Parts: sequence; C-alpha cells; structure tokens
Amino acid sequence: MDSSASFVGNRYWVLRHGKSIPNERGLIVSSMENGVLSEYQLAPDGMAQAQLAGESFLKQLKESNISLEKVRIRYSPFSRTTHTARIVAQVLNLPFDTPHCKMMEALRERYFGPTFELKSHDKYQEIWDLDEKDPYMRPQGGESVDDVVSRLATAIESMEAEYQGCAILVVSHGDPLQMLQNIFHSAKQQRGDGLAEIIQKGRVASVLSQHRKFALLTGELRPLV
Repeated sequence: MDSSASFVGNRYWVLRHGKSIPNERGLIVSSMENGVLSEYQLAPDGMAQAQLAGESFLKQLKESNISLEKVRIRYSPFSRTTHTARIVAQVLNLPFDTPHCKMMEALRERYFGPTFELKSHDKYQEIWDLDEKDPYMRPQGGESVDDVVSRLATAIESMEAEYQGCAILVVSHGDPLQMLQNIFHSAKQQRGDGLAEIIQKGRVASVLSQHRKFALLTGELRPLV
C-alpha cells in the first residue's frame, strides 16, 4: 500500500492476533465479558505467530529507517490481542506498560451478538452473508459493519490527533481489521477536508459490504498506509 497517503500523518500497520484458544476450539468469542478472560488467550501456535510477526515488523521498521522511539502499539482489550501485543513489544524491546503500548477499547472484536456467542465459528459465514447484503443490518443484538467502522474511525482519528510521524501498529481482530483496511482502501480514492470526511464518504453500502476481500490470517501483519 502507498505509504505516502496524505490523509494521515502517521504510518500504520495492522496485525491480527495469533492463533487463539477459541480459534483452536472453533468457538466465536466476541463479547467483552468473555473476550478478556485469560482462558481465551493465545494458543502455543499463536504465540509463535506473534513472535514471527514482531520480527517481521522490526525488519520493516529498519528497512524504513524508523526508530523505535517513533513506534506505538495500540491493541484491543481482549486477552488474545493483549497477549499478541505483549509478545511483539518484547521482540521490539519496548516496555509494555508505558505510553508506547496502550489498550484501546475501540479496537475490540466485533460483537456478533448473543445468538452467536460461544457457538461454532462455522456460523461466521451467516454473518458475512448478511454483511454483503446489508452492511447496516445488525446480527441480533450484535454490531453491524457500519457500527464497527464507526468506532474504528474514532480510534484512528484519536491516534491522528495524538501523534504525527509515528509508526503505529494496530493489534486487533479479523473482522475489525478487514473493515479498517477496506475503509482505508476507499479513503485513498477519495478527496475531502480531513480524515473524518474522507472516511465518511466510504461509509456506503457498496464499500462496506466488501470487507471480506481484506481478510487476514491469524498472526498476519500488513502495512495499512
């Protein structure tokens, strides 16, 4: 992706958490109440994935001549994302409980609703089919695509207001990160006065319904912009 996009003042990377215990069990764990439980953190394979992602991120930082002083890690409060972010910070030799590494609640997993919580991950396809038909429609008691994009936009705007010229690693989940990539892909083709307006222009059904094109594997790191 083009790292010179003018609508943001920082460089961003996205990282989906490593393979988690819910991934191994084939479970949907999307509520805050369940998501923060330590029993749903990374599986051993996921810890190895987080280590590799951290090494890859460090390599990319060096290739871009970005000093660690300029690095910020922002992560979802769920145990699997916190665990991933902590491992990456160790690889980068960044102290975790400092301003370099901060939890942002707006980066949490998409809540799929009580009908899907702790059910088989085979049910994801039902939600994604709904997303494609109507990205404003909420799964019963859960979040729509547009709901998630709204809070992700707020998170990015907050980071843009706080930092300039930093390299920011966003550690989150499959659905939120594919939506974030989708909206940034659209934003790079828009014109407008400021980030909020540009993102808003992309919050149309024809864009929002296409987020699955940007799916990430567990532990996958990608430059965002």
